[in-house]
This record gives sequence, C-alpha cells and structure tokens, in this order.
Amino acid sequence: MSAVSPKARRAARERAMQFLFGLEFTGYPWQDSLASFWENNPSRPPVREYAELLIMGVMERTAELDTEIDGALDRWTPERVGRIERNVLRVALFEMRHGNGVPAGVAINEAIEVVRQFTTDESAAFVNAVLDRLKDK
Repeated sequence: MSAVSPKARRAARERAMQFLFGLEFTGYPWQDSLASFWENNPSRPPVREYAELLIMGVMERTAELDTEIDGALDRWTPERVGRIERNVLRVALFEMRHGNGVPAGVAINEAIEVVRQFTTDESAAFVNAVLDRLKDK
C-alpha cells in the first residue's frame, strides 16, 4: 500500500469503525459484508484500502484485542462498554500493536477524535483512559 495521507487515514478509521459497529447487528460473515458496505459508503481508494487493512486486522485479532481491552478497564465490566467505544478501542489498539509504524500517541488521538464524532466527550475521555493504560504494555 502506498503512503496514505493523515486525512485519508482519519476517514479510513471512521469507515472501519462504522463497518465493525454495523457488523455487530447483522451477524453476517465480515468478508461477505464488505462489498455491500462500500456500495452504501463510497470512499476513495486510499480510504478504502486502509479501512480494509484495519477491518481485516481487527477481525483476525478480535479475541486478542478484547482480552487486552478488558484487562485495561478500570471499574467497568466488559458488558458495559458501548459498541461504538469497543470498536474504536479495537481499531486503535490494532494500530498501536500492528499498525506499521503508527505511534501510540497518534492512534490514541485519532481514536479520541473518532469516538467524539460519534458519541460524547465522556466517551472520548473513557477511550483515552483505556488506551493510555494499554500504550506501554
């Protein structure tokens, strides 16, 4: 994959979260759902390529990512974490652990901005706190 601009990466993170969030309601195999998602959410090739990298990475490592996330929750049960927040955390943690040079600080800041766009400032603070606990592990 060629270099992807920061703006395209932000859009890709948003698309990845939207796809992962929607997938939780359908129960369909994720590979079978991508084409339909892109038909309904057209995106430029760099956005689509990076989003698919994130989606594939999260889907292949969901159990591993969730175990790490659940271990970083402070006074929260895993069931209490909202679906948007959970998927933003998964994407950010995937980037932190497997993101081809994406610095942890960038992944955290991007996650805060994405979650803020779809939820509340309180959710952004929650995501920040969880990812901050995970960044040095």
